[in-house]
Amino acid sequence: MKKTVLAFSRVTPDMVERLEQDFEVIVPHPKHGDIAAQFNDALPHAHGLIGAGRPLGEKQLAGAGKLEVVSSVSVGYDNYDVAYLSSRGILLTNTPDVLTESTADLGFALIMSSARRVAELDAWTKAGNWKASVGAEQFGTDVFGKTLGIVGMGNIGAAVARRGRLGFNMNILYSGNSRKTALEQELGAQMRSLEQLLAEADFVCLVVPLSDKTRHLISHAQLKMMKPGAILVNISRGPVVDEAALIEALRNNTIRGAGLDVYEKEPLAESPLWQLPNAVTLPHIGSATSETRQAMAWRAMDNLTAALKGQRPQDLVNPQAFKG
Repeated sequence: MKKTVLAFSRVTPDMVERLEQDFEVIVPHPKHGDIAAQFNDALPHAHGLIGAGRPLGEKQLAGAGKLEVVSSVSVGYDNYDVAYLSSRGILLTNTPDVLTESTADLGFALIMSSARRVAELDAWTKAGNWKASVGAEQFGTDVFGKTLGIVGMGNIGAAVARRGRLGFNMNILYSGNSRKTALEQELGAQMRSLEQLLAEADFVCLVVPLSDKTRHLISHAQLKMMKPGAILVNISRGPVVDEAALIEALRNNTIRGAGLDVYEKEPLAESPLWQLPNAVTLPHIGSATSETRQAMAWRAMDNLTAALKGQRPQDLVNPQAFKG
């Protein structure tokens, strides 16, 4: 008898077709009624879950008696209660690496857009305000040759740093838990404490995972440490930044601007950020290219399939739960 896989988001017809070669697949659909009710009804039968974005812990999974694996189509896994999953022997997998370059592209796009006021001046032009040659009120700031500070020099942070150093001759600073000697040699990167980095960098790019330690890592005090002309870019997780503090800093011109792809509450239904011309706001699209999302989907399916066949998945978040 085939095992049952329950999909909960980011699952395409191609994915379903592939999964159906080995498993019974249940995909909740709006045409069949309430999505949450369909998910809860199917949960007791599921050996595996695949998708992204749904919080999953003891409250949501208490009735999932057959569950063996949660395969997340994402790099971040802060939506999942890892300790609870591990206590039940449920494997959790994610999809690292495959979205590194796409997310780094997006991070640098936010740097460029914020510095040169791309979104703001696009709206200004379309509103019919371009009557003559632009003046100082429309000027942006250079990126080339400036100092880029990376908070969290993992794979994505390193990819952003390479774009800055090799493409724009930027000086690279970084802060984190460990020294990156290879990147120091490759890019001339210099390690700093967070406080030093904030004081020196013209652009600060956040690329850290969300944890108790990094929640509100950037708040009132840290924003005041930044240069008045500096720009903050967040492509990590929304709660890494104290959003109220950032809004205040942008309103008061404590910093020059911000480029944001993530927020404390998503989707961003309404926000004071929308009224701030020095904030670029994107709808969490770091990995949102067709090529990258397909690669993530295939990686997630490989992880799911391995787990349900009793094999160790390639991308196992909680190895302590694997009993193979």
